[in-house]
Amino acid sequence: MHHTAFCKLKLQPALLNNLASLNYQTMTPIQQQSLPAILQGQDVIAQGKTGSGKTAAFALGLLNKLDVKHFRVQSLVLCPTRELADQVAKELRKLARAIHNIKVLTLCGGMPFGPQIGSLEHGAHIIVGTPGRIEEHLRKGTLQLDHLNTLVLDEADRMLDMGFQDALDAIIDKMPSQRQTLLFSATYPDQIQAIASRIMHRPLMVQTTTIDSNTKIKQYFYKLDNNKQRDTALRLVLIKFSPVSAIVFCSTKKATQEVAEELRQHGFSALALHGDLEQKARDQILVRFANQSTTILVATDVAARGLDIDSVDVVINYHIAKDPEVHVHRIGRTGRAGSKGTACTLYSENEQHKIAKIEDMLNSFIQPEPLPPFNLLEKQSDKPPMVTLQIDGGKKQKVRPGDILGALTGKNGIAGKQVGKIHIFDYCAYVAVSQEASKPALKKLSEGKLKGRSFRVRRIRGT
Repeated sequence: MHHTAFCKLKLQPALLNNLASLNYQTMTPIQQQSLPAILQGQDVIAQGKTGSGKTAAFALGLLNKLDVKHFRVQSLVLCPTRELADQVAKELRKLARAIHNIKVLTLCGGMPFGPQIGSLEHGAHIIVGTPGRIEEHLRKGTLQLDHLNTLVLDEADRMLDMGFQDALDAIIDKMPSQRQTLLFSATYPDQIQAIASRIMHRPLMVQTTTIDSNTKIKQYFYKLDNNKQRDTALRLVLIKFSPVSAIVFCSTKKATQEVAEELRQHGFSALALHGDLEQKARDQILVRFANQSTTILVATDVAARGLDIDSVDVVINYHIAKDPEVHVHRIGRTGRAGSKGTACTLYSENEQHKIAKIEDMLNSFIQPEPLPPFNLLEKQSDKPPMVTLQIDGGKKQKVRPGDILGALTGKNGIAGKQVGKIHIFDYCAYVAVSQEASKPALKKLSEGKLKGRSFRVRRIRGT
């Protein structure tokens, strides 16, 4: 028998027979690495994309220890969107076919609340749902988690992107601390590490994507014939790499505004970030950059301090940094969390001494590249994938991410996968939706209600 076969696992015979009948024979890498620990009751953090077989990994874990005769909620699976919750519930029911009278219940936002209360009164073994709605049921006392023994966070990175941190904390507060916690995430940003260290007990880390700890950032240096070439060079590089997100570093505040303006005139989606912006304007720019409705952030080093942006495709030094440490810090914003990074530096003859300092620091010789071909300028730059909608209600109006997600994806709404990051501030909220869904999304939010109230909603224009 192959050592990656399911039958090697300490699973109940009924589950094994059902797996065989479903033609599940060999385990995927994520299942191979995580299932033995999951079945022993260990906490596990598994990094893997959708399609890696992660659902079956946690499903077999919670089904294997489920006590059907004990008609209480024993497992809770949290998912970022209703579509994912439905998918997970379907897979759970399929894998549980061999266990009689097992009850899996889905609780998601965007669905009427009343019928869910009725279903909960009849009881369930496993609950699958979105954080906003689950939190609401806990708050109203319609759901109890006193008998819970397993918590699963599926696509945890996406739940945090959608602003569900507070809801997650509130949910975790209401469950026994003696439990098994399984966390699945495609990426592993600092926020996930922070949540894991808070809610998990000595978790086993499983990574199916091999991640190189010292990510290689590919650096390109372009030597300019003269300073007039700088703007053209910048556009050529942007078109060549066509990033979804890029930070362009300039040495002065004035330059950031000029460069961003110049890029906009040529059809690029760019915003300037500098120290003189008011907090609200700064927040809005960062939200639009983080949620991919603006492609290029033109920034000074000071303004970029403390930027919490997970991963930037390309960093471009429009002006080379005076200090080699600053150079290394700048380019370190690309290639985070195991993705490949690209850094481009423009420099002229009289900046050769700065290049020499970087060579010393990197301990390598820098060979300049020829500029990309000028005929690239005839190409149109890509539009950002997302659009930002601003809602004139926030934390102070008790608006939560789940309310926004529910309002967008409810009856005749848009698909959960068309909803991007959600950011909520005290008096306003921003939600990213994909370009093609922006009109229906705006209509749905404008005509619908959040928390029983109508809020003004507008699309943020201007690149």
